[in-house]
Amino acid sequence: MPTRFAPSPTGLLHLGHAYAAVFARDLAKANQTQFLLRFEDIDTTRVREHYYLAIEQDLDWLGIAWDGAPLRQTDRLSVYAQVLETLKSLDVVYPCFCTRREILNEIANIGGAPHINNDSGETNYPGTCRALSAEQRQERILAGEAHCWRLDSRAAAELTEPLSFEDKIHGKVQVDPDILGDVVLARKDIPTSYHIAVVADDAMQQVTHVTRGEDLLTSTHIHRTLQHLLGYPEPLYHHHRLILDDQHKRLAKRDKALSIQTLREQGKSPEEVLAMLT
Repeated sequence: MPTRFAPSPTGLLHLGHAYAAVFARDLAKANQTQFLLRFEDIDTTRVREHYYLAIEQDLDWLGIAWDGAPLRQTDRLSVYAQVLETLKSLDVVYPCFCTRREILNEIANIGGAPHINNDSGETNYPGTCRALSAEQRQERILAGEAHCWRLDSRAAAELTEPLSFEDKIHGKVQVDPDILGDVVLARKDIPTSYHIAVVADDAMQQVTHVTRGEDLLTSTHIHRTLQHLLGYPEPLYHHHRLILDDQHKRLAKRDKALSIQTLREQGKSPEEVLAMLT
């Protein structure tokens, strides 16, 4: 039952990352299986090359070893593009030409308050471009208009039997494909998003136990939907607790005082840092 730790090389590791890595590593150890390192690096505007090495050095200093060569998602863009084509053939995605400002204006016009989903911090999409005809979509694509691709959650729900997933903390969870609205599956600048990349990678790497923070619990509804549509196996999930700061807020990469590198520079030993996680 392989597990994985999948940081984004957009900043330094902090205590929250260390907790997630230790959690996944310990589960792999307990079951005598592989612990994999994956770099979720599709956010090319924020990724920096030196963070790849910094992450590996921090993990090594903490005594967290991984199996095999780390996977970089940017090496698998052609795979994600093919996954998107499969979803197009199922007619469960549609092109969206809206800008963020247009989305906010549309929400204001219909008298609603923007609903911010917990995972991405983005506003749930009101479905504006879902109403476009096939001819209108094709005309705008041929005209070179920038667009992303969104999951048609209503169409996906019609093609998926009632789904659920098993979580170590929450037990059996019934899947709601529309829990985050019509999420982006492929961005305007790259043929994927977190949702496609993570389910494709977990399937390819035969990850049987997905461990991650409880803030990503709602995303699992989308991932189980995609796994069913694509014929991928269903992993088990463990959405563990988050490490919080003194104000009981989730740690972010801007919290440099609690980065592993800063703690090292302060003279902390690996044992002292790991003890902070408890």
